[in-house]
Amino acid sequence: MTELIIGGSGFLGTELVRQAASAGRSPEATFHSRPGDGGGVSWHHLDLRVPLRLEEVLDVVAPAVVINATSGGADWSVTAEGSVRLALAAAERGIRLVHVSSDAVFSGRGRDRYDESCLPDPLTPYGAAKTAAETAVRLLCPDAAVVRTSLAIGGGRSEHERLVHALAAGTRQGALFTDDVRCPVHVADLAAALWEIARSDAAGVFHLAGPDALSRHELGELIARRDGLDPARLPSARRSGTGLPGGLDVRLDSRATQRKLATRLRGAREFLSGADRADLIDRPIEQRWV
Repeated sequence: MTELIIGGSGFLGTELVRQAASAGRSPEATFHSRPGDGGGVSWHHLDLRVPLRLEEVLDVVAPAVVINATSGGADWSVTAEGSVRLALAAAERGIRLVHVSSDAVFSGRGRDRYDESCLPDPLTPYGAAKTAAETAVRLLCPDAAVVRTSLAIGGGRSEHERLVHALAAGTRQGALFTDDVRCPVHVADLAAALWEIARSDAAGVFHLAGPDALSRHELGELIARRDGLDPARLPSARRSGTGLPGGLDVRLDSRATQRKLATRLRGAREFLSGADRADLIDRPIEQRWV
């Protein structure tokens, strides 16, 4: 079965590629700026804003499964319109589609936690683009899986981990917010769960986030302790009142999805408890939908 990872050179995409290759498969992957590292992977340049190129890649690869792990941020032409083009092309070719979405589709207003039944109410252009993409995927590909996730952490390579190191070293200005709450997930757990879903026939909306709800500052302190940094060097602030858009307290409830998975989604307090960073690259991969 041919598997294609859209956005394979990104943080999540890199782990998806690694896990597939380590399981003895030969994944195909796309990149926008430059291909990722590692052998056993066929790379294809792709810009989701170019419909003809998307058609060419799909025709050449002829995948049975596509995981869309690309991150276009708030760029509507990539995050929304690009995902619509991919969903259309997947539907026309009968391709199994797994679309990675975000907790940014929620406002964080009026709910303790968001489960898979909650309707999106985004506050930011990025959240709106992700919501539009979700809607298109579910409409055009009824058999697709839409997977919402939260802050992905792991191995020192994530944006948040790099920020913590820069703040602790004093090489970057800024602060970690004490009132901006998410449910971080380990990138290896997230990738393993995505593969598990992709290789099943599960359809609908799924949440893949860790069970621990932490502020960005609390998360930064855990990262600092794991990496031997002084947590006291991390500046803190409150985001409320800054005028920055987006939900403050957005907690994904992943319990319904977790009950169907063999992959266990660890909480940040567990996977940042001082274990060697190598745990993310050595973690066993389970491919079973229960």
